[in-house]
This record gives sequence, C-alpha cells and structure tokens, in this order.
Amino acid sequence: MHITTIALIISILGLITSFGFVGIIPSLIAFVLNILNFKEEQSIRTTRPLAISFAGILLPLVMYLNSYGVGLPYEKPEKLGMLTQIIYDNYSRLGFDMSGLCTEEKDQEMVASAKTSSDMYYISDGVVLDDDGAQIDESVNKISKELDPESIFESIDSLDESSGSDYGADKKGASDDDMPSYGGLPIGTLILGQYFREDDHNCNPVLVLQNETGNDCRFECLFTARDEEGNELATSNKTVEVVKDGEKFVFEGRFDKDELGRKLPAMYEFLISKREPYEDNLYDEVTVLGEVVENSAFVTAMNTSKKKAKVDAYVLFFDGDELVDCIWMIPQNSGEVCIEPGSSAAIKGDAYYKFDRIETYYTAYEAVGE
Repeated sequence: MHITTIALIISILGLITSFGFVGIIPSLIAFVLNILNFKEEQSIRTTRPLAISFAGILLPLVMYLNSYGVGLPYEKPEKLGMLTQIIYDNYSRLGFDMSGLCTEEKDQEMVASAKTSSDMYYISDGVVLDDDGAQIDESVNKISKELDPESIFESIDSLDESSGSDYGADKKGASDDDMPSYGGLPIGTLILGQYFREDDHNCNPVLVLQNETGNDCRFECLFTARDEEGNELATSNKTVEVVKDGEKFVFEGRFDKDELGRKLPAMYEFLISKREPYEDNLYDEVTVLGEVVENSAFVTAMNTSKKKAKVDAYVLFFDGDELVDCIWMIPQNSGEVCIEPGSSAAIKGDAYYKFDRIETYYTAYEAVGE
C-alpha cells in the first residue's frame, strides 16, 4: 500500500477519534507522514490528508482550551479525570446530557457522613448537620449554595410608596436569601440554590435541587414558617410528580402574608421525601425553552412523544443575583391541561418586579387519565 494512502487512512482515523480527544496521537503521526509526502509530491493528493491530520490535532487542542483554558489540568466539581472532564465539558456545552460520566461516588462521599437511619440528611443555613445538630465535615457543604453574609437585601417596606403600586416592571423586588432555614433531604438529593422572595400577598421559599439518587423519583416537600419562638405560623405542601435521574427541579413554598400577620417569618423549615413516581417520565421526549420577550417570559414546550404530556415549568426571575419572582407555568394546547402528541404549546408569564434574566426548570411526564 502506498505511503500516501496509509497517511490518509491514519489521518481520517485520527480526526474521528479526535472527537474523543485521544485522536491527537494518530493525528500527530499522520501529520508527520503527510509533511514528508508533501515535500516529495506537492499535489492535492497530499494536501488533503495533510489538512485532515491538522484538523485532528487542532480539535483536541480546542477541546482542552474549552475545558481548562491555557493552564494545567485541575480538579473540577465533577471530580473527573482529565480526559473524561474534557469530554464532559465540551459536549455538555453543546447541549448533550453527559451526566452519565459523573459517578455517584462523589455524591455519596459528600453526604456519607450525613446519612442517618432514615436515609435523610439535614441542612441548616447551608451547613449539613447530624442528628444532634452538630456540624458535619465542611466538605459536605458543597451540596448547598453558599450565601454571602455581606449581602444587603431590600425589604418591600423600603419601596417608594409615593410612586403608586409597590410592584411593576420598574420596581426593585424584595428578596432575603439570608432567611434562616433548616431542612431534611433524602440521600442523593442535592441543593443547588436556596432563595426567599416576597410580594404584596405572599412570601416564598424557593429551592433548586438535583436528583442524584440513581432513579426517577416523585418528590414531596412540606414547608413550615415559624416565629421567633419556633411556633408554627403556616405550612405549604408541594409535589413534583416525576424527576429524571440527574435532572434539576424546583420547589416553591407559598405562605400567605395574612396567615403570617403581614410579617415575615423568623425562619422556615422544609422536609423533602421521595417515592416511586406514578407516571411515566417523558423528559427526553419533551423539549422546553424559556425566553424573555420585552418584560415577559415565554415558555414553549414541544411534545415529540406519542403520548399526551404534562409539563410543569418553573421560571425564576433574577435581578442580578437576586431572585425577584418565581412562576409555575403549565404549557397546554387542550382543555385537559396537557400537550397533545407531536404538538407544541406556549404560555406567557409576567414578573412582579424588574428582572434581567431568567432560569427555566421543568419536568415532563405522561398525562395519565387526561
């Protein structure tokens, strides 16, 4: 076989395997061979494999820069090896679900010392506690959102009443992410964000969580608002029907200010439990997009399955780092509050206050009985 043909074959194999980063080695070998061939025969026959081998070298270099920049490899939160981390970073940014590369060992390591006889662990103000309320190893704290103790949050009472309504597209939202909290979660359920916001009528604790239990789960949450003495003021029950393993979801509690005596609670509790879901998960067969149009959020859902789908979407509105509103939105195109097979639906939502970005989280499952 001619050396040019051999170099071409190696170049093509190198380029293909470069999508997994390891192709840089055969691409380097092919590049050297193609350089030698090009010196002997300066023709299109040698130029093509030279270009292919160069692309096979360039692609892994770009992937490395996307993952680690110009520095040396370092440990990231996923705790993956260098090669796996590069593949995870690059393909995640392209929209592929790469959660399967993350082993459950890191999650178990973070919460192992917090595990109790009931398979629960507890968090107080972002710190994982044991059954006696003692703080557990600081490394476990990675599962919760670190709050900035220096942050200053504006109260709704400080809004300019002379301007008329206390809310609107030009008003600053009231938020207090430093609201004391205590909660219990099932092992494998991670807290990614924790917020507390209010408006004229309600105040709402909001949790952003991730299901890393290894199974699709139905989650239920009981929020409890308490006063300075620990007395119960109000409760709020919420359910998320089906969450795919590895996916994120939202719980929003809702306390009526009339039940709280028009005052904020001194603290709130949350207790989350999980069980087998009743419905079939359709997360991979439903695509949901949240976008901002002027002062509104539009959520569009496309059902590519052959079943009627129910979509529960939560849109979080942020002004900078402050959560100013959270809206539960259900796209539908039938009177049964679901999306017909092979069709799409959209819904619009308006925030109480001005915002500059949104985050959209959703679950999708079969609309049983609809």
